[in-house]
Amino acid sequence: MAKSNKPIFWSLFAAGGTLAAFLAPVLVVLFLLTALGFRPGLLGYEQLHAFGANWLGKLFLLTVITLFLWHAAHRLRVTLHDFGLRQDHLVAVVVYLVAAAGTALALLYLWRI
Repeated sequence: MAKSNKPIFWSLFAAGGTLAAFLAPVLVVLFLLTALGFRPGLLGYEQLHAFGANWLGKLFLLTVITLFLWHAAHRLRVTLHDFGLRQDHLVAVVVYLVAAAGTALALLYLWRI
């Protein structure tokens, strides 16, 4: 039986989708409240910077950003295939390279906080 990389990318897709399903509504509500002027105390710049500067906060943010990127990459790959772009290997390489570059940039920026 030939080895495949599909389980790796599928697990990143599933984890990112699950995380997005739980976190996206919360983020929408928090940012909507902030936009309407009802800013909770924990959404101040100082508090968010302190969260991002902590190693546990960095790990959380890196996990969320990475899984969202890999979920979006896999979904884009499947969507492009559904639209008729049948060069799956090329599309897979491009979208996963973009997700990997986004992960590396997130790691770099979080390291600099």
